[in-house]
Amino acid sequence: MLILKPNCECCDRDLAPDSPDARICTYECTFCADCVETRLGGACPNCGGDFTVRPIRPAAMLARHPASAERVIGQHEACAA
Repeated sequence: MLILKPNCECCDRDLAPDSPDARICTYECTFCADCVETRLGGACPNCGGDFTVRPIRPAAMLARHPASAERVIGQHEACAA
């Protein structure tokens, strides 16, 4: 089951569990669409893989299996402001 991280690991933007802007790689590294397109060039800075739109968990299932509240911030050169 996906963890559904609550933020972009690059810019720390909030990403709600139902956000259409959340992107993940095969390791569930989580970034916003803007960072994936403008800062990361479509490649995960952790594993080098590509991204896909993060699936949205149905509300009834989200109540049973909530999203993570643990924020993750990477220390990637491309994300430095």
